[in-house]
Parts: sequence; C-alpha cells; structure tokens
Amino acid sequence: MEQKSTSDSSRELATLGGGCFWCLEAVFEQLRGVDKVESGYAGGTTARPTYQQVCSGNTGHAEVVQVTFDPAIISFGDILDVFFAIHDPTTLNRQGADVGTQYRSVIFYHTPGQKESLDSA
Repeated sequence: MEQKSTSDSSRELATLGGGCFWCLEAVFEQLRGVDKVESGYAGGTTARPTYQQVCSGNTGHAEVVQVTFDPAIISFGDILDVFFAIHDPTTLNRQGADVGTQYRSVIFYHTPGQKESLDSA
C-alpha cells in the first residue's frame, strides 16, 4: 500500500494488518473519528502486487487497512486498542480460517509520535 498524505493536515494515518483486511475495514469504518478506511497490501517487495501474487506468499506483503482518522476525536492509542481487541496477534500468519503470511499481525507507523506509542507499549 502506498503511503498517502491526508488532504487535511489535522488528520493522521494508521496502517494495520491483522488478518483479512475486509474484517478490519468493517470494524474501523464504524468508529467515531475515522474518516476513511482503505484495504490494500504493505510490507512486501513487489510493486503493486495482485491478490494472486500476495496469496502465493512470495511478495512479502500483508493484508492491511489504512485508517485516516481525526486525532482530536480518536487517538492512535484508541485505534490500537480496537486493533488488538479484534484480532489475535499471537497466532503466527493466521487469523481464524485465514492462513498465510499475508494474514500476519503488523503495524506500520506514520509519525514519530506513533512510533513512540509503539515503543512504550
């Protein structure tokens, strides 16, 4: 997934992988303060991979959602609380019936503040 800038400088991005991106997307779309949720792939070596390429396990990508949110309404910490409540990060390369490296648990940070939040967790 390409890193995108938000059109409103008061918004932040969170990019999270925790199994099927459609399942994550459905939850994050319901949160107050979340403006947009986009599903895609991140963390791999193939530029613009197809679904079939990612499923082969050869691209290194994970299924992720990129969440655009208003930190004045919902914090990055709150986003992470939801993320960890809706998937099990202890199951290696698996979430429920979905199996493969593309279903791994992963967090990509976008700001120094987000990195600090992750480092202190």
